[in-house]
Amino acid sequence: MQAKIKIGAVSYLNTKPLVYRLDEIAPYADISYDLPSRLADQLASGELDVALIPSVEFFQDATYEIVSNACIGCRGPVLSVKLLTRVPFDQIRTLALDEGSRTSVALVRILLQQRFGLAPQLESLPIGAGVNDTTAEAVLLIGDRAMNAPEGGFIDEWDLGDQWCRWSELPFVFAMWVARPGVETAVLRLALEQARDEGVAGLSTIAAQEAATGGLGESVCHSYLRDNLHFYLGSRERKGLELFHRHAVALGMASVG
Repeated sequence: MQAKIKIGAVSYLNTKPLVYRLDEIAPYADISYDLPSRLADQLASGELDVALIPSVEFFQDATYEIVSNACIGCRGPVLSVKLLTRVPFDQIRTLALDEGSRTSVALVRILLQQRFGLAPQLESLPIGAGVNDTTAEAVLLIGDRAMNAPEGGFIDEWDLGDQWCRWSELPFVFAMWVARPGVETAVLRLALEQARDEGVAGLSTIAAQEAATGGLGESVCHSYLRDNLHFYLGSRERKGLELFHRHAVALGMASVG
């Protein structure tokens, strides 16, 4: 009996359209769910064959292969990745970083450097900590914390998806399906794209399910998935990835590859 292909994914709201009915579409796959950083570690160690990993993790190994044209990206405001500041942007000297995303950390560092020539002192904002637990002049927030960002004490904010798209004139890709070397992915590629297509067609169903278990309302979930995210890895998305890679390398956050 042939061993099942081992796939790793994430249980965040923005990943739901990519894994929609995937267990039924790909019964030959063993699907597990974990944090993005752990999925990247498991893919690197060979515990997983394919994983939905952040783009900055894809840059760590030149032998990795993008499996399908299903991805998590944006072509404008993304809503769930924000930089909040207590001072004018060009005066930011200290930056607290949400621990949840190395890709977003690279993104905000690139934008601050390219827009203002800034390389602020970095500190960690633990996942359980609030924005008032840091005295940093700016704070990077992701996920629900960004979508429900507090107003007090901050004078301005960036939606980092919007800022990237305006600055680069290219989309941004946050995560994609990646395989380690030697994994046969031809059949799986079709399954991943079918799951994505059915997920995009079923956004209202996904939003209703997620609203019932999460902290966001159904209309917010639906508009976020429909209006703020882009699930197709096209030629412009690949150009955006290449640009992100070059700047991440310059910051020492990615291998040359």
